[in-house]
Amino acid sequence: MAGIFPLAGFWSKDEILAESLVLHPAVYWMLTIAAFLTAFYMGRQVLMVFFGRPRTEPAAHAKENSPVMTVPLIVLAVLSVSGGALNLPGVHTFTTWLEHTLVQHTLEHVQEGEFNITVALISTGLALTALFFAWMFYSLRYHELQKLPFAKRPDDPLRGILGPLFSLLENKYKIDELYKFLILDPYVAFSRFLAQVIDWSFWHDWFHDVLIARSFKVLAKGLAVQVDLGLIDGLANGLASASQALAASMRRLQTGFVRNYALAMFLGLIVIFGFLIMRMIAS
Repeated sequence: MAGIFPLAGFWSKDEILAESLVLHPAVYWMLTIAAFLTAFYMGRQVLMVFFGRPRTEPAAHAKENSPVMTVPLIVLAVLSVSGGALNLPGVHTFTTWLEHTLVQHTLEHVQEGEFNITVALISTGLALTALFFAWMFYSLRYHELQKLPFAKRPDDPLRGILGPLFSLLENKYKIDELYKFLILDPYVAFSRFLAQVIDWSFWHDWFHDVLIARSFKVLAKGLAVQVDLGLIDGLANGLASASQALAASMRRLQTGFVRNYALAMFLGLIVIFGFLIMRMIAS
């Protein structure tokens, strides 16, 4: 990552710098400064992580990972040392391998930034200088002070040098706070509005409990009282009352006296004979 010759990071960084110097010199100088800062913070990271006494209690009890983690890291480490040989100047094995998938004018464009010894020396010198500064700030300063207890460990030495700029960088340019203010907080407020006002107050309390539930209760009460009890039960009860009245009327014909039955049969015979006689006379 620091881009030290002859590791793979040097060759990838060198080709980018050489290409930018040909196409956009201003971009080249911006990338050169970025390469210096990259080497510095990589040196800072290595010194703070792997050298000196642990700076926190959890770090003091950290254990090595299992082979499932260390073996892939070893493979990547080997590639970071030897992988740059895939595209050494004059060889360009990696570029040749990709020429079947890249269009020809892209390959011609890539070849504009050939190996530049001046660019390589400047970038390497800046990387070594950045590593030296990282060692000077973090290795020498922490060498004696690392013996202090965890709570009394010294602050980052750059804080006293950079001042407010260090705080700005440490807080990542307040990007997280800006993101929270512009996106996260409005999103949370809008989500709370949807949950409390739309979903709970409107949909649950009013639409469901008031509109649907009360309307259903009014409709059910109307069907139960007016239709079921009033119309259907009234119809059924009316039929029952009519049947009872008819039965009471017909019951008078069933007296239980034989003389009444004999009289009814005699009168019936008279009516039948009278009907037959009248029919014979008419014919």
